Amino acid sequence: MSARTRKESQTGLIASCVASVAGRAYREAMTLLLIPGFMADATLWDAMTDDLAPFGPVVATDLSRGEDIESMAAAILSDTPERFVAVGFSMGGYVARELARIAPERVEALILIATSARGDTEELIRQRRSSLKAPPKAFKGLSRPAIVSSLHPDLADDEAMIARVRDMGLRLGGEVFHRQSAMARAGDLDRLGEIIQPTLIVAADADRLRAREEAEELHRGISGSTLEAVTHTGHMIPLEQPKALARVMAEWLKTLS
Repeated sequence: MSARTRKESQTGLIASCVASVAGRAYREAMTLLLIPGFMADATLWDAMTDDLAPFGPVVATDLSRGEDIESMAAAILSDTPERFVAVGFSMGGYVARELARIAPERVEALILIATSARGDTEELIRQRRSSLKAPPKAFKGLSRPAIVSSLHPDLADDEAMIARVRDMGLRLGGEVFHRQSAMARAGDLDRLGEIIQPTLIVAADADRLRAREEAEELHRGISGSTLEAVTHTGHMIPLEQPKALARVMAEWLKTLS
């Protein structure tokens, strides 16, 4: 190898190392704020945190504070890092979008999982509120039919999975159940154009709670967004297909660097 060739090779190696270090530095500064959904807590993400850790700090929160989407977002914003990627699952997707609107300078990007921009229907509001007849202290967790409807049909008899979903609700407790069930979420289809952050939308192929069309509405409404699907999963993607979801998120997060 000539001196010139060696020099060019060394220069290329140095440039590659610099680019690699720069990429790592960016990812180390990328805080991922994980926001769960209705009666779900931080354990929703347990099987994903190791796969997401290379991108930076992973901060799992919950929606135990606040009586509507706006107050939930304000409560989360009060004790989160200065800048972050908001990752919202289901109801958490509504909160993530509210964060992007009220603090756009702090939200670097959005990842919206199994969520929607539609408002709650009168029937859904009625169903939720009908469960509030018993006092909070009588809360025994979400019902089996409610849990099963959120899972892929193949998991209808998976007692361990059903217990995981129920246990999240039990940890949050009856007071949180009453607050979240009493909510009437307004839709924000007409405000999606306000979102300027890079956005990934993830849908499930067998979600019985959120139709594919709802993910497509988000995709059309948020300029420049990316729409991906995770297969063989119901609504609870972070529990049912954590590795597949983490892969989709990781590939997209790499595009931000």
